[in-house]
Amino acid sequence: MKLYDVAELAVRNLRESIFRNSLTTIGISVGVASLVAMLSLGIGLQQLASRRLQKSGLFDTVVVTSRRDLRNFREQREEGPAPAESPLLDETARKKIAEIPGVLEAYPDIRFVTDLRFDSKPHLTMVAGVPFSAKNNNDAFDGMQGSFFSSDGAAEAILQKSFAEELLGITSKPGTNTTNISELAKSLLGKELTMRYAERTVSTSSSSIGPSASAAYSVVSREQVLKIVGLTDLDPDSMRGTARARVFLPLKLAQDLRVVQSNLRDTSANDLPSYTSLSVRVQNPNRVPAVEDAIRKMGFGAFSIVDATRSMRQFFAVLDGFLAIFGSLALAVASIGIVNTLVMAILERRREIGIMKAIGASDADVRGLFFAEAGAMGLVGGAAGVTLGWAIGRLINFGMNIYLQRQNFPSAQIWSVPLWLILGAIAFSIVVSLLAGLYPASRAARLDPVQALRYE
Repeated sequence: MKLYDVAELAVRNLRESIFRNSLTTIGISVGVASLVAMLSLGIGLQQLASRRLQKSGLFDTVVVTSRRDLRNFREQREEGPAPAESPLLDETARKKIAEIPGVLEAYPDIRFVTDLRFDSKPHLTMVAGVPFSAKNNNDAFDGMQGSFFSSDGAAEAILQKSFAEELLGITSKPGTNTTNISELAKSLLGKELTMRYAERTVSTSSSSIGPSASAAYSVVSREQVLKIVGLTDLDPDSMRGTARARVFLPLKLAQDLRVVQSNLRDTSANDLPSYTSLSVRVQNPNRVPAVEDAIRKMGFGAFSIVDATRSMRQFFAVLDGFLAIFGSLALAVASIGIVNTLVMAILERRREIGIMKAIGASDADVRGLFFAEAGAMGLVGGAAGVTLGWAIGRLINFGMNIYLQRQNFPSAQIWSVPLWLILGAIAFSIVVSLLAGLYPASRAARLDPVQALRYE
């Protein structure tokens, strides 16, 4: 029997018992829909986490530390020179690191605790310098109120929401997010802060002349007026724990102020500052390991979150596995309906099967006919299930975004249905349907044509 004839006959048989076959197909579609909805949720959550990390600059950033810092004493076991013989992490080293292939920029981590005055009231907080590239590479500044810095050296400041509340005397319980940031922006944008800080100045000792002259240092109290240009709800330094900053300045301005800070180490005779850490931004996350190796060979410590995300990827792999198992349970139940439908079809069509075998149809032809019917139900049910699962995902995402907006959180895409999931779900539905039709097809093929023709 030709394949076309088998397909035509299978479609005709399915139409004769359309109500029963439709119920079986609906059961398959519900099983596929549950599988697609659960897996799309897991995939969406994984993509959301990856987007957040990539947009925050963590995936393509390498943190470089000085091996001379005793806090990094554990790095003595790494490759490279001993800590006492390692080079200084100074401006010269920063420029060399910036020239490594694949590196976009390398900038120092400048942060310090200082006094800021607003309406003549002092506020002690952590201030950090932010590179101008963070405007497009850090999601903390995407939904901010106001604007980003006008230039990399402008006397401007961006405030974190909690510090903005402190300036206005608003107190909120820890973990709550009740204050609307847009209301804070109306009261603070365009206002001025006065920052009082200690500047480190360098002068040449009068007792020495020429190249051997020694450098003398002094600390001078300074003030800098800053204009508030933006407020951010998210924290660009959320990974830093207690070292988070709540006020952000342009990095060039923070460098030019020469503020005495705890993470600024020795200064050499040529007045080049030495840092404890640098942030190195790489062109592509795939190039991070090579950049890390190059930095370690220079004698510095290097760390990136790419290593730490392996556990996150493992977690999502396990989560997707569990979601797939639970989603497949409904499809397994639907396969029982396929078995029941095809067994009933055998009882109803015994004479038909007997006639087919009497006029020359082989066991393989009869078996193929029932396989075709099972596969057709799997194909139609799989396609309908993918559509239903996609609609369920859209509905869940819509409802979740309404909830997030009511809680003053930004909208998020928490589900995703990639092409491979669509094709895989339909293929899996067909395979399960064929397996379910294995017993009915074999039973139909074993029928004795003489007994089948006697059946009434």
